[in-house]
Amino acid sequence: MARTAIYYSEKALAHDTGEFHPESSDRLRAALDAIRRSGLNPPIVEPEAASIEDICRIHTREHVDTVQRCCLGKETYPDPDTVFMEHTWDAALLAAGAGITAARAILDGACESAFVLMRPPGHHAEPDYAMGFCVFNNIAITARWIRDVAKAHRVAIFDFDVHHGNGTQHAFYNDDTVFFISLHEYPQFPGTGFPHERGKSNTNLNVQMPPGCSPDQWTNTVRGVVVPQLQLFAPDFLLISAGFDAHRLDPLGNQLLEAEHFAEMTRLVREIAGGRIIAFLEGGYHPVALGQSLVAHLRELAGL
Repeated sequence: MARTAIYYSEKALAHDTGEFHPESSDRLRAALDAIRRSGLNPPIVEPEAASIEDICRIHTREHVDTVQRCCLGKETYPDPDTVFMEHTWDAALLAAGAGITAARAILDGACESAFVLMRPPGHHAEPDYAMGFCVFNNIAITARWIRDVAKAHRVAIFDFDVHHGNGTQHAFYNDDTVFFISLHEYPQFPGTGFPHERGKSNTNLNVQMPPGCSPDQWTNTVRGVVVPQLQLFAPDFLLISAGFDAHRLDPLGNQLLEAEHFAEMTRLVREIAGGRIIAFLEGGYHPVALGQSLVAHLRELAGL
């Protein structure tokens, strides 16, 4: 059994956002290069595409149809940050299905944990619209599949991307079988994620991090707040929105983390859900910082 498998498809590179867009295919190339140079040698598995039924457990059918029309060039999407072109459709279906593929593998005993190295990312995507570079909410689609199809009792989602996962919060705000925890910079895009937003039975937790706060504030919050809350909830699966844009070098964040701090946050949650963890690439827009942070995260995820 593999400790940690990577779920990746080359089709994710074909989602072309343009030369100057921060969420470009260069992110995945930098990540893959860092993994290859790390000596970790994890198995890399081709994911299966999500079905329309899988996606519509989170998104409206109208949203899915709009995305498809925009990818075919029949319609222009109103959010200029979120790019649609011909190959976006296949990439988005694979990104949405990769977490489900990983969950099946964990349930079947093929691996203990997984990292979804796909794009477009997902945690900003709302049920009825795309935003913030995100087309479908990949992590939410996986969480709903684990609950509704695999029949797990409880799923937890930990989002440490520098931006609040507004779409994920909204997907489960009134569902107390899914616990959503977000550490994010505020003020920052998308301007959501307030501490008073607690959801059904207090299963929504937002912790706002001020710009330029110390890395210790992040790691101590995980140690003193996130871990006790996750242990109390006792999920069957832990899903992680692994955005690495709280790194000191990231152009879209104002935080001071280094790769070692992402490693520590991962180490602190590694035993939650018996280690049944699926992490999803969200943000992270400095190629070197992304590669270093991802490798540090993967080492801890695999318990190395």
